[in-house]
Amino acid sequence: MTDHTAAPMKVLIYSDDASVRQQVVLALGSRPAPELPTIEVTEVATEPIVRSTVAAGGIDVIILDGEAVPAGGMGICRSLKEEIYQCPPVLLLTARREDDWLARWSNAEATVQHPLDSIAVAHAVADLLRARVAGSAASASAPR
Repeated sequence: MTDHTAAPMKVLIYSDDASVRQQVVLALGSRPAPELPTIEVTEVATEPIVRSTVAAGGIDVIILDGEAVPAGGMGICRSLKEEIYQCPPVLLLTARREDDWLARWSNAEATVQHPLDSIAVAHAVADLLRARVAGSAASASAPR
């Protein structure tokens, strides 16, 4: 059962290509899975905005386009994971399955390949959000 009063979860989408961002937004809809809270999407097209938005906190899942230029999502992912304490989970959009090793190198939690399959994107984001919710619940119930 979904708690319809829960605060929306925040998803950051980075790509220099507006059509890629639009495909992801359409794939996610307002709620990628019925048991999850609604989502609030922030779309960005430049690396500095990705960095400042993530550093400000409050993002639950980051989606990075590995094919973005001039700053690719894989390099951004690796540096965020090394520089941001408790960096949110990352879904990397890659050009082909052969790029999965680069996604692992970058410390991304999930990948989806181009051309984007809406169902695969929604499932991957839902899995990352579920893990985020479970992690929040576990830390809230941990003894202090």
